[in-house]
Amino acid sequence: MKIFHIVYGLAAAVLLAGCGKANVPVYCWGGFPEGGTQESLQTEFKELKTRGVKGVCINGGFDYDRIAVAAKAARAEGLEYHAWAPCMLQGGLDSTWYAVNRLGQSAFKVQAYVPYYKALDPRNPEVIDWLVDKYTRIAEIPEVDYVQLDYIRYPDVILSRGLWDKYGLVMDEEYPVADYCYCPQCTAAFLEKTGIDILKVEDPSKVKEWAQFRCDAITELVCKITDAVHAKGKKVSADVFPGPASHAEWMVRQQWNKWPIDMVFPMNYNDFYLEPAEWLAEITAEEVKSTSAPVMSGLFICHDWQKKASIEDPEGHGLLPSEMETAVRGALDAGAAGICLFTYGSMTPEHWEALEKALQR
Repeated sequence: MKIFHIVYGLAAAVLLAGCGKANVPVYCWGGFPEGGTQESLQTEFKELKTRGVKGVCINGGFDYDRIAVAAKAARAEGLEYHAWAPCMLQGGLDSTWYAVNRLGQSAFKVQAYVPYYKALDPRNPEVIDWLVDKYTRIAEIPEVDYVQLDYIRYPDVILSRGLWDKYGLVMDEEYPVADYCYCPQCTAAFLEKTGIDILKVEDPSKVKEWAQFRCDAITELVCKITDAVHAKGKKVSADVFPGPASHAEWMVRQQWNKWPIDMVFPMNYNDFYLEPAEWLAEITAEEVKSTSAPVMSGLFICHDWQKKASIEDPEGHGLLPSEMETAVRGALDAGAAGICLFTYGSMTPEHWEALEKALQR
């Protein structure tokens, strides 16, 4: 799926600029376009700037040349730049670096759900060093303002309810194939710490210490990356699951309220949870209370919205123009510092118009 995330102040600023105050940051996510150049990106960013965008977040992965091109284009147009780079899902690395599921299968050879779910082990020292180095190098690019962590988690031990039918699953428990990491190093470390041999436990999902051990592994990795990025004078943002207590903790082992990051982007994609647009107010309220970092509430946009009812794949769903005001106002009234759009490329003229009206009110 091609994804375009942009950052800080989209239609909000356009709208509020007329009132002399652009105080509602609107973010969007996005991918680096095939064949993109600094000139072509500047043309695109210039248009976004006219809509009030404060910054852009482009997925350049660990391709430093692409990141530099996009960051320079953003800087040239006066936009803040978040270098969005997926973290734990990586292909083609040392086979010993990958997480192992409860069946003893390495994600290097067997992946849950989709082939790109080649998940690294966040406790592996070599993995940690490799990731810290990668993100440090991104932070060293002068025009980068934020390093943005994506897939900073374990694979979904429980998929969001809206995706069950897509994969033909009923996830009423934690199934072994998607439950990580049971590698010898992790299980031995857990045994040493707690005295519990998780390999001999009939149902590991009932062991709270084991769940916390995995959450802590992700938190410790984030702390190491954040320390390195901060040492370069740059900030850190992250794309996370909703909650965290209501979803992220038990779905992907994310206790992001414990992370020392500078901005958080919860992916509050209501359709994925079979929830209405009103849910944004409820979930955002939980998120704002859980962290001192600014919360940018993520909205999933339905591009082909007039045909939404006939679209089978839930990843083609999202907010209709008629739902934008409810979602936006709900998030902002719940205390969000702003919103982010997934994706700006999915925004139709009708969505932009609805967003402007929502921010006006």
